[in-house]
Amino acid sequence: MLGERMESEIRQQPDVLARGLDSYFTSLQNYLGGRKFDMVLLAARGSSDNAALFARYLIEVHLGIPVSLCAPSVLTRFGTRVRYSNCLAIGISQSGAAPDVAEVLAALRSEGHATLAITNTEGSRITKEAEHSVLLNAGPETSVAATKTYTASALALYEVVRALGADIQAPELPGDDWVEIAKAAASAASGTIVRSNPVFALGRGYGFSTAHESALKLMECALIPCKAYSTADFEHGPKALAGYQSAAISYDGPKPELSAQGCEIIATPKAPVADEMAPIWDVIYGQWLALHAARARGLNPDVPQHIQKVTQTL
Repeated sequence: MLGERMESEIRQQPDVLARGLDSYFTSLQNYLGGRKFDMVLLAARGSSDNAALFARYLIEVHLGIPVSLCAPSVLTRFGTRVRYSNCLAIGISQSGAAPDVAEVLAALRSEGHATLAITNTEGSRITKEAEHSVLLNAGPETSVAATKTYTASALALYEVVRALGADIQAPELPGDDWVEIAKAAASAASGTIVRSNPVFALGRGYGFSTAHESALKLMECALIPCKAYSTADFEHGPKALAGYQSAAISYDGPKPELSAQGCEIIATPKAPVADEMAPIWDVIYGQWLALHAARARGLNPDVPQHIQKVTQTL
């Protein structure tokens, strides 16, 4: 069956997250508990970059600490050392092999800043460069698309914020029932996605990261061009494209004004948790949507065109 490995790994997520629930927080509390930082730097690529976007909102909203999403090429291509102040640098790479992320961690550590690696691969390069590492322990991920390592990374980043002292509740995690709810909703919407052009993914705040990750999954798995936007930025021009034959996946509620323009609005299922926790749940819908759309187009997302599991850039 097309995408058999991807489906298996989507279904593994409740077990993976449940296993990581206590270990992530304990590890992070031991490293970060009681420490104060003037800023946080997040270094990542691909799906990990979308998890970093989730962390940015969590950190700035609940801790009031400014966050920078790192542009690694400032260091790796231009050789510039940015003057950070009392910084916590977090590198996120599921494979742990991202050389540009590793270079950022090495540079920040050499300057005396706190450095943290989040990865699924023990002994990988970023674990060697960082002062402290959180291993996701998600098990092998053999499909090219990141699924369980993405949600595990998001959970680990949520726990970073708790370990830094944010007044947010312990995470509530999706179970097998939510996986089935998300699958059914995605199956019903996949036909619309396949026949629509252009396709958008919309979100705001915490959900902005999920819009980006859903768009990435549709592009890499189903070869469907999909552009993610903040619902606020979408108003500043792009919504002119949201006419008949277009579709928008909305992680930000109904969009009647876009429906009136002729855009097909795909409402995502509402996770029964606090807003700051919802991205760990919501993205499972985006994963299923990409898988169903790929199958509808006769594509195998386990072996997508022109890309590979581990991507190394400098």
